[in-house]
Amino acid sequence: MTLILNVISAIGAFIVTNIDDIFVLMLLFSQAKAQVKTSEGLKGNQTENKHISPKDIIIGQYLGFTLLVVVSLLGTFGVMLIPEKWVGLLGLIPIYLGIMLFIKGEDEDENAILSSLNSGKYNSVFLSVAFITFANGGDNIGIYVPFFSTLTMNQLAVTVITFFIMVAIWCFIGYRLAAFKHVSETLENYGRWIIPIVFIGLGIYIMVENETFSALLSFLFVNLS
Repeated sequence: MTLILNVISAIGAFIVTNIDDIFVLMLLFSQAKAQVKTSEGLKGNQTENKHISPKDIIIGQYLGFTLLVVVSLLGTFGVMLIPEKWVGLLGLIPIYLGIMLFIKGEDEDENAILSSLNSGKYNSVFLSVAFITFANGGDNIGIYVPFFSTLTMNQLAVTVITFFIMVAIWCFIGYRLAAFKHVSETLENYGRWIIPIVFIGLGIYIMVENETFSALLSFLFVNLS
């Protein structure tokens, strides 16, 4: 496989497995931009709200995707730490975040929606984004492992580098989509409803896609019988 074909196949594998991440990134960047806009409008007032920067989202995206690649590489070399059906349990994270955002959104303004992902004095937004990225990409492992196993070490290195470059491109696309007036206005007006629904739906999809519900039912049935 030539270098060009190697890069093209890596780009294709990334796009096919991460196309849904564009929408999630767009939602997150839109809320970060709305937060900045709101804080500028209240410049004269003091506020205790933490501000979420695009940097938090980008770091979280890279952290979550790096974990996906590491687990996939371990699977490629014969070490699967997490059975695929239990990876779906990570879908509980976006479900929890969606419920929390829904509750917060009912009595707080848009400036606080994404801030509600924070806890305590330490910023945990990038960790929340990382968990969502990893959970959403849990089914990617089933694609990356056989794909990686067909590559030589040099080709594998090129593929991983290409993946990380594509993460940056994905973040840029999500950021630019959130900047479109129609998109940003829609998300600003209905974001407090759209984002929780998307997160909860994403969590359910992750669990269904990984057959986690059937695994849980089987586990309960075996232990109760």
